[in-house]
Amino acid sequence: MNYNEKNITAYDKMADNYDNTLDGKFTEKFKTLLLNNVTVKEGHSILDIGCGNGTLLSRIAKLKPIQGFGTDISSQMIKNAIARYPELRFVVSNCEKIPFDDESMDIITVCAAYHHFPNVNSFAVEAKRLLKKSGSIYIAEVYLPFGVRHVANIFLPLSKDGDVKFYSPKEIAYTFLNNGFSFVKSTIKGHIQIIHLQN
Repeated sequence: MNYNEKNITAYDKMADNYDNTLDGKFTEKFKTLLLNNVTVKEGHSILDIGCGNGTLLSRIAKLKPIQGFGTDISSQMIKNAIARYPELRFVVSNCEKIPFDDESMDIITVCAAYHHFPNVNSFAVEAKRLLKKSGSIYIAEVYLPFGVRHVANIFLPLSKDGDVKFYSPKEIAYTFLNNGFSFVKSTIKGHIQIIHLQN
């Protein structure tokens, strides 16, 4: 079973009760910190990748009137997102081939999902394609100090939830800088990091 299959199996299973699961409760602080860092303007097209049941995107839509889009690899998560937030557009998709047009997005968000991506370089290439010139990507991700991160990554392949790797802020930024992005800012609060880059 590959990482994508593990992700689909795990998140389809927890989708109907996601907000009350350990995973759902754990990601709540990520959503809050991301909302405090993202700069949204009226009319922006915003894509949330790994959107789950659509909660984060719906909260962003409450900040300003936007065109909201969400993708997730779990079809059950997307089914629930569509039912909960019919005013937003949700589609089933992995993070490497996303069914939206070139330069169609002002902002991309990734909330506590980056460590599930099998190929972060391929994702950076896809994000580059999707973002408008000067568009931004915000990645809210697990932050672990070096020693803890090193040990965690040794055991991560045993995860049943499709976890791939935990990254440092520099590692995340480096992947995007190598694909033509500019670094804007990194914020660390406890076990959460927010990396902001611009196309």
